[in-house]
Amino acid sequence: LMAPEKTSDGLDNYAFTVDGVDHFCELPENENGSDRFSEEGDSGKLAYCVTDIPPWYLCIFLGIQHYLTAFGGIIAIPLILSQGLCLQHDSLTQSHLISTIFFVSGVCTLLQVTFGVRLPILQGGTFTLLSPSMALLSMPEWTCPAWTQNASLVNTSSPEFINVWQSRMQVLQGSIMVGSLFQVLVGFSGLIGLFMRFIGPLTIAPTISLIGLSLFDSAGMNAGHHWGISSMTTCLIVIFSQYLRHISIPFPKYSKAKKFHTSRIYIFQILPVLLGISLSWLICHLLTIYNVLPSDPDKYGYLARTDIKGDVMGRAPWFRFPYPGQWGVPTVSLAGVFGILAGVISSMIESLGDYHACARLSGAPPPPRHAINRGIAMEGIGCLLAGAWGTGNGTTSYSENIGALGITKVGSRMVIVCSGFVMIIMGMFGKIGAIFTTMPTPVVGGMFLVMFGVIMAAGVSNLQYTDMNSSRNIFIFGFSMFTGLAIPNWIMKNPTSIATGVVELDHVLQVLLTTSMFVGGFFGFLLDNTIPGTKRERGIIAWNKAHQNESDNTLESDDVYGLPFGINSCLSSFTWTKYVPFCPSHKVSRQDDAPTSLDSLDTKTEPTNDTHIIAGVAL
Repeated sequence: LMAPEKTSDGLDNYAFTVDGVDHFCELPENENGSDRFSEEGDSGKLAYCVTDIPPWYLCIFLGIQHYLTAFGGIIAIPLILSQGLCLQHDSLTQSHLISTIFFVSGVCTLLQVTFGVRLPILQGGTFTLLSPSMALLSMPEWTCPAWTQNASLVNTSSPEFINVWQSRMQVLQGSIMVGSLFQVLVGFSGLIGLFMRFIGPLTIAPTISLIGLSLFDSAGMNAGHHWGISSMTTCLIVIFSQYLRHISIPFPKYSKAKKFHTSRIYIFQILPVLLGISLSWLICHLLTIYNVLPSDPDKYGYLARTDIKGDVMGRAPWFRFPYPGQWGVPTVSLAGVFGILAGVISSMIESLGDYHACARLSGAPPPPRHAINRGIAMEGIGCLLAGAWGTGNGTTSYSENIGALGITKVGSRMVIVCSGFVMIIMGMFGKIGAIFTTMPTPVVGGMFLVMFGVIMAAGVSNLQYTDMNSSRNIFIFGFSMFTGLAIPNWIMKNPTSIATGVVELDHVLQVLLTTSMFVGGFFGFLLDNTIPGTKRERGIIAWNKAHQNESDNTLESDDVYGLPFGINSCLSSFTWTKYVPFCPSHKVSRQDDAPTSLDSLDTKTEPTNDTHIIAGVAL
């Protein structure tokens, strides 16, 4: 039987110790045949923890669910980039870009889960690099020729047209590759890990919350194309994930011991997003077949049809293997590198919040510094690979899928591994990947309404560690949240307001100041570390103590964040590994990072190199 493990974080998670596949989500009963879990005792458990391995068929379904969750965000990037690349009227090349970004996202996901931060966190295209990319492509020398804007004048197979869009893609590739080297350096050098010692709940809370809040416009725009369809999708996901999650459905099973028998599975708890999307998608398809939805592109509800991109699916090849340099040899633009660098910095700040949110929603201990270092470095490598393959973008941790963890109650990283393989397969088989381009925009918007709300709430939940009766903390959090929304909104409405006279500097400031997570996190970090306050008031004591308790009650840190394939045990025999920022150190006790007594927290001083700290703060 499953032994439930209690957690102390108050989150609505499900954490079970599963002895075998046959017992997955079976309804545990006591001696009298009643449920072992009361209404109060079963609200904080995960169906699968980080290191648990669900049955293979569930891994596939859950992996597809994560793929569908990230689908809307990933596919939007090449479609938006196609405007700057002069590809508006070349749907076949657009499908190749979509296949490439899915293939690279799958590869980067596998690298991150295996050798990076090792949390169940999916990697995909990042919107933080989209703004500097479009800014680069809007420069006078890269403005699209007028004839590429006319569909009747575009011959997609002509050498002239191919040179137009490939030359722009090549300069974009080179700029991304050079800019990503900075992220690799920051991760492997350990500057991010040293920087984390200054980050507490009042920094993490606005950073994570603004990840969800800053996306409200995207969710509203997608949902607004047909509020009926998007509302139906939202309602289905809410009903499945919240109202029906405790209802188990009997499924037939076969085992050598029990032969044919039934096993009760909480299907609504583990697959609410997939069920909600699939049902809404099917209804949209039926409404399209019977012409209930308008066929006029100018009428409301047109984007709810499933046959809008049917030509792309028909022209896409059955098999196509993306490879590095498929669009030509990358070139480098100095202005592009500086712009991409600003996006990379914003992506790193966002990822720091994503790691903590992912660990929190998956029942894992807080990520240690060596895991954060590896995660940031692996994201840099992912951006390097994305630039080499020619996606026109980089990769980052996907916030949407972190929200899916909180809803599905499945935190197994093996599911994300399966999702990575699914994205690789979809990237190689063009016909299969093109099918998903028929997902209606309102369905994606309805899913975003749920996902982004969960992410925002996960950020606010970090305030439980602080003294929110303190006027100091109320000011820091309120100011950080408000400026994180107000400043980017004003900059986006007044894009010409930043004019320093240096184009590269303008790009950097433009990207940083329009990124809500960066603005809110920066003010939270600055004010929390400069305004006088005790550790208890700031939440540092409760933050560290609660995380230590979480580590003791869920999973050991080494089990989650240690390197795979026996690398951890091999490195433990070498003393020099404690000087490598991205290697787990076995010479320092875990109490160094999370003391077990309040007294030791007040007086704790970690042995560090002050020069490194100063360098990290200066960065």
